[in-house]
Amino acid sequence: RLDFALRIPPEYPEQFADGLPARVQLVSDTSDTSSASGLTRLRRSLEAYRLSLAYQRLQVRGISQTVMHPIAVESIDVSTPTGRSVLLLGMVTYFLLFATLLGGMYLAIDTTAGERERGSLEPLLTLPVPRGDLVVGKLLATCAWMALSLAVAIAAFTFSLQFVPFAELGMRTNFGPGTAAAIFLAILPFVPFGAALLTLVASFTRSYKEAQSYLSVVLLVPTLPIIFAAIAAVRPSAAMMAVPSLGQHLLVTGLLRGESLPASFVAISVASTLAAALVLVLAVRWLYAREGLLGHA
Repeated sequence: RLDFALRIPPEYPEQFADGLPARVQLVSDTSDTSSASGLTRLRRSLEAYRLSLAYQRLQVRGISQTVMHPIAVESIDVSTPTGRSVLLLGMVTYFLLFATLLGGMYLAIDTTAGERERGSLEPLLTLPVPRGDLVVGKLLATCAWMALSLAVAIAAFTFSLQFVPFAELGMRTNFGPGTAAAIFLAILPFVPFGAALLTLVASFTRSYKEAQSYLSVVLLVPTLPIIFAAIAAVRPSAAMMAVPSLGQHLLVTGLLRGESLPASFVAISVASTLAAALVLVLAVRWLYAREGLLGHA
């Protein structure tokens, strides 16, 4: 009937009067998370009451209360105001990558499933132009829109963060024009990777609506490593920098903190992301070389 209860046994007064540890029972259901906050407050109240009684008994016996504190722990916060701002800006990369992918999604759909649905894909492939060149043209167009979307999103963050009262929160952000340009360059290698991924998935769909359904899910895939990094508090390492999107997130976080990551980490992030993009581009090119792309047997 109750979320939790404090049971005081009959022998409690006698034990308390004799100066013995007076036993009480805290009854709760640890699997019921809805009562966790109230249970925590009760535990803290009991702990404060226990310490208060202990201090009083020591004082009656003429013993200093300091015997209860053999170690004095002093917390020293070495974080900088810029570093503390990452507590609020830690998920900026998530929104920037999502905006980048969203900027190229509809063009990737239109140049694949959209052309197939309109019936313009077959005449396009019959032109005396190598199909590899057609693939590169489609990808470059998608990359251009994604880069533009990334630039607009970064500019919007740079402008809007000027109105956030970081000083009142004991923070300071260096999200200025210089940092914004560095963030753009750090995320830029992700653009061809995202364009190739969107184009590859959209090429398997038969209609515009079907492509929208598939790519709505694909948009979340590159952002999952960022959520994992936020939950697990991942630190930059060579292995982590090699993961597309996660490497960009760690680079951006370093820029927001005002920290400089090793040049090798930057090189690994750029090289691994571009290598993954190349694999996806080759997959798209192979797909466009097949006659089955037109829906023929």
